[in-house]
Amino acid sequence: MSDGVAARPLAPPAPSNASVRTDGGAPLRVAGALAIAGGLALAAHTLAGEPGGGRLALSLTFGALFGFVLQRSRFCFYCQWRDLLVTGDPRGMLGILAALAAGIAGYTVVLGAWMPDPSGARLPPDAHIGPVGPVLVLAGAVFGAGMAISGSCIGAHLYRLGEGSPTAPFALLGTGLGFALGFATWNPLYLVSVSEAPVLWLPRHLGYAGSLVAALAVLGALALLLLRRLPAPEAVAPPGHLSQSHLSQSHLPQSHLPPTSPWHAVFVVRWPVWLGGLAVGALATLAYLRVGPLGVTAEIGGRSRQAAGAFGLLPERLEGLDTFRGCATAVRDAVLTPNGLFVGGLVLASLAAALAAGQFRPALPTPGQIGRGLIGGLLLGWGAMTGLGCSVGTLLSGIMAGAVSGWVFGLALFAGAAGTLWVGRRARLLA
Repeated sequence: MSDGVAARPLAPPAPSNASVRTDGGAPLRVAGALAIAGGLALAAHTLAGEPGGGRLALSLTFGALFGFVLQRSRFCFYCQWRDLLVTGDPRGMLGILAALAAGIAGYTVVLGAWMPDPSGARLPPDAHIGPVGPVLVLAGAVFGAGMAISGSCIGAHLYRLGEGSPTAPFALLGTGLGFALGFATWNPLYLVSVSEAPVLWLPRHLGYAGSLVAALAVLGALALLLLRRLPAPEAVAPPGHLSQSHLSQSHLPQSHLPPTSPWHAVFVVRWPVWLGGLAVGALATLAYLRVGPLGVTAEIGGRSRQAAGAFGLLPERLEGLDTFRGCATAVRDAVLTPNGLFVGGLVLASLAAALAAGQFRPALPTPGQIGRGLIGGLLLGWGAMTGLGCSVGTLLSGIMAGAVSGWVFGLALFAGAAGTLWVGRRARLLA
């Protein structure tokens, strides 16, 4: 299976009298991480000083913070779902629920200030609230299948690109091709179903309080089910030694730094997914307040649309596409765009985080990784284009905004991933 998805064997615990190895390459790696972080800070400062560059600077900053959080906490929709299905470990999914709960609460505060009365015909500005119908279900299921085949969602492939993943480049290439395929199939789907599908926003029907309570009740019920499956706590390792949990989460050799070191806790050991989830929820709220909803496919979709048009592969007219909310796929004329800088900051910050933790491990791809990346990426791109976003835009940002489309896409996504994983494991094609 591709990077970080298959269950990794636990490293054997170090004997109590074992000497701890020193990572001689740490200073060079840390210097590289600091250089990248400094470059990102300088770029944001330079952009902020340009006329109209404040939004670009903020996009780069939020992208960098998002990439750092994703890499540190292994925040990946498919990885956490697979951990639950295959090993029965619910902790990752609890982290995703934490992200949704924090983001829903944050969005409710922001939207309540912007639109005190949600009962009118207006929708929140830029929020990812899309049409709900059979095409959305199909898009979510196909996106989920793409996750299972390629090993990650699009956002996770971006942060794993920073880790040196051999699969991620091909999955992202396949994603671009999938967007082009999605443009080719959009018009028939729009005319048959999407054009008549309702756009449902929960606060319009339940009010902000009702929508918040309903969403938190659903998340709370899911969390209670998952909490019943939590594994027993592991014994605490002796001071100065790394426990099995530390080794399995960080995928690193033992470090000369003790587990209690702040540097080790923040930059080496993987964060608990619940902590990453809370950080994602907070970042989503701040990003929406200052720039726009989180999303990672607007730039990919826009550049794919531009390339498809240049090669004559784009329909003369994409019926109704530009009238919907979501990760817009408008043709990009500017060199620097907010979403492009967001994605660039995500990849570079994840590279810096991986370097600091010793998790930057580039490798030559195998034929299987290339094939799974391209095929899975093709499905990811088609699902993201047709569903007007991916697991970050349509699912995460959509649910936080109170969009029914986010819940529907998410259910279809997890079902598609589970079904594909079940078939793939029995056919010995997926691990």
